[in-house]
Amino acid sequence: MKAVLDLIVGDPQADRAVPPTGITARLTIFVAGAMAFLAVFVLALSLSAGRAADRWANELAQAATLRMPIDTPAEEIARAVDILNTTPGIAAARALTVDEQQTLLAPWLGAELTLDALPVPQLIEIVATDEGYDRAGLQARLTGEFPDAVLDDHGRWRAPLIAAAGRLRLIGGIVTLLIGGAMAAMIVLAAQASLAANAQVIRVLRLVGARDIYIARAFVRRFTLRALIGAVIGAVFGVIALQLLPDGGATGGFLADIGFRGAGWLWPLVIPLLAAIVAFVATRAAALARLRDET
Repeated sequence: MKAVLDLIVGDPQADRAVPPTGITARLTIFVAGAMAFLAVFVLALSLSAGRAADRWANELAQAATLRMPIDTPAEEIARAVDILNTTPGIAAARALTVDEQQTLLAPWLGAELTLDALPVPQLIEIVATDEGYDRAGLQARLTGEFPDAVLDDHGRWRAPLIAAAGRLRLIGGIVTLLIGGAMAAMIVLAAQASLAANAQVIRVLRLVGARDIYIARAFVRRFTLRALIGAVIGAVFGVIALQLLPDGGATGGFLADIGFRGAGWLWPLVIPLLAAIVAFVATRAAALARLRDET
C-alpha cells in the first residue's frame, strides 16, 4: 500500500529530474493510448469470434440428421420419425418437406432445379435435448430397423469450430502480448531519452547524496502515470469505437456480435492497469540499468 501511495504522491524534489512536458511525455501518453485502443479491439474481435464459434458448435451439437434411402415408403419414414421421437435425449424429430430440402440444396444445385428432376434421399431433422442422446445405441437400433439409413450428428463440422474457437482466443492473447511488448519498448526508449536529457540534473542529485533508486523512482512514477492516463484514454476511445460499429442486424452474422459480453467488459478496465504495470516494470529496469552504466 505504501508503494502505491508513493507512486501516486511522489517526491517533489525527485520529480524535478523528470520533465513534466515535452516529447517524451507526449510520446508515452500517445503510445499507451494507441496500444490500449488496439488491445480493446483485438480482445473484442477474438472474444467475439470465439463466442460465434462456440455458438455454432453448440447449435450443431444439438442437431443431427437421419438420411433415409431414396424411394423409402412414407410409412417407413413415419416409423423412423416415431422411433426417434421416443428415443431418450431427443427433443423432436420430423421429416423435412420437399420445399425445405430444396432450400437446403439450392446453394449447390441452384434455385431453378426442382427435386422432381432428380432423386434425393429423404432427410429427417433431429433436435437433441441439452443432455443429449446415446448415439451408439441409436445407431445400432436404426441399423437394425433401417440398414441403409445414415445418422449424421455433424461431428465432422463441430470439431473444426471448437478448434477454431480455441485458436482465435490464443491468437488474441498472443497479439495482446505483442502489443504490451511494443508499448514496453517505446516507453523504455522514452525513458532513456529523458534520462539522457537530464544527465546534468542526475549528476547534481548524486553529488548531494541521492541514491540511484531514489532517482529512478521519480522516472518510474512519472512514466507509469503517463502510461496509465494514455491507456485510460485509449481504452475509452476503443469502447466508443466498438459501439459505433454498424449493426449487422439479424443477418449480420459474426459482425453483428463484435464487442464485449458479460464479464468480458472487465477487459477495458483491466487494460489500463496492465499498461501501468508494463510501464512500471519497463521504466524501472531501464532507469536502473542506465544509472548503473553512468556510474
